[in-house]
Amino acid sequence: MKKPLGRRSLLRTLSGALAGALTLSVSRKAKAALQKILVASHTPKGYDPTKHKWLMAIDVGRCIGCGLCVEACKTENAVPIGPSYFRTWIERYIITRPEAGSGEMRGETIVDSPNGGMQGFPAGLVPKEQILKSFYVPKLCNLCEHSPCAQVCPVGATFDTPDGAVLVDPKYCIGCGFCIQACPYGCRFMNPLTKTAEKCSLCYHRITRGLKPACVEVCPTEARVFGDLKNPVPNDPIHRFIEKNKAAQSLKPHLGTAPRVLYAELDKEVR
Repeated sequence: MKKPLGRRSLLRTLSGALAGALTLSVSRKAKAALQKILVASHTPKGYDPTKHKWLMAIDVGRCIGCGLCVEACKTENAVPIGPSYFRTWIERYIITRPEAGSGEMRGETIVDSPNGGMQGFPAGLVPKEQILKSFYVPKLCNLCEHSPCAQVCPVGATFDTPDGAVLVDPKYCIGCGFCIQACPYGCRFMNPLTKTAEKCSLCYHRITRGLKPACVEVCPTEARVFGDLKNPVPNDPIHRFIEKNKAAQSLKPHLGTAPRVLYAELDKEVR
C-alpha cells in the first residue's frame, strides 16, 4: 500500500503543479499576444519579432531641416493633411546671444516648427547677428520601454512588440484619447478620418520586410539612423552609431519611461 503524502510533501506537489499551470498559462498568453501583433501589423509570413530589436537614432548635428522626412512619412503612411497631424516632425531651436553685461552664457531659446518643418524653415525669424546657435531636432515616437500610452489604454489597442516597436491596432482603438494625454512627448494625435489614435510605427510594414522607415530612406544627410540591435553584422548602422556616439542621450529620461530613441549632439535646451 502506498504511503500517504505528508503535509510538506503535499504542499510541494501542489506548488509544483500550480507553478506548471501558471507557466503554461503565461506561455499561452505570450503566444496569443505575439499572434495578435503579427496579425494586427500585417507582418509578412515567417517574420519573427523575437529575433529583432529595432532602434532609431538621430544625429542632430547632421539634420539640415529640409523636411523631406516629414513629407515622406505623410505620404507613406497616409497621414492626414493639417498642422496637427504628424507622425514625425522637425523643430528648429534658435538660441540668441545674451544681453551685454548680463553675465549669462546664452540668451533666449526660441523653438518653432512651421507645418512640422515639412516645407523647411523661413529665414529672418531672428536677426542673424543676434543668433548664438541654431539647430534642428527631428521628433517622433520615442518607443518607450515603459510606455505610458500602453499602460493607460483601456482596451489594449496600444501595445509593445518584442522587436522594440510600440503600435496601435485601429481595429481595437475606441478613440478615447487617454494615450494621447499620457504621452509626455506629444507624439500622438487623433486621426480625424478614422477617429482612432495614431503615431509613428517605425513604418512597421516596411521594416518587417527588410526595408528602412520612409524617413530614414529619404534623409539626404543620414541624420536618421535605423538598425537592428540583434543584427550580428558589426557594420550595422545602429551599431556604428552607438560606437561612435557613446554620449548619445534620450529625451526626458527623468520621466522613467525608458525611451529608446537615441540622440547624438543633443543640446540641453531640447525638451
